[in-house]
Amino acid sequence: MTETGQQMSNLDKQRRRALFRAWHRGLRELDLILGEFADGEIATLSLDELQQFERLMEAPDTDVLKWIVGQEPVPVRYDTTVFAKILASRSARAS
Repeated sequence: MTETGQQMSNLDKQRRRALFRAWHRGLRELDLILGEFADGEIATLSLDELQQFERLMEAPDTDVLKWIVGQEPVPVRYDTTVFAKILASRSARAS
């Protein structure tokens, strides 16, 4: 079983679904960004943060990627605690 598979077995249904969706976005680059973030954080997100994450995953892939890489400003609706955590996790990996 993969690390993600092992992790999924310990999560509630909502978190398992969010983790799966994070790894299956459609754009490989976004799969890696959101999937790796979810692998590390999904179990510890508060319910509010989990809902923020799910809402972010409803946005079009190309838009989310542009927001993450800074090509376009993040709309207020998506400029959340979770989005800041995603950006911070990217910065930490780049260091």
